[in-house]
Amino acid sequence: MARNTTVVLFVAVLVAVIVTVDVLIFRHHVWERLIANVGIVLVFAAFYLRFFKRL
Repeated sequence: MARNTTVVLFVAVLVAVIVTVDVLIFRHHVWERLIANVGIVLVFAAFYLRFFKRL
């Protein structure tokens, strides 16, 4: 159960970071927003695989 809670919290933080970056920085820049979102997801995926995969 703790693993599910951790994953849900991790995904919620991921979504919050993406929405915040979109609204604050890349509001009117479509391609830059897409590239930034892909980069953020890749960083979160690397972080997940490094630290949370063993849980």
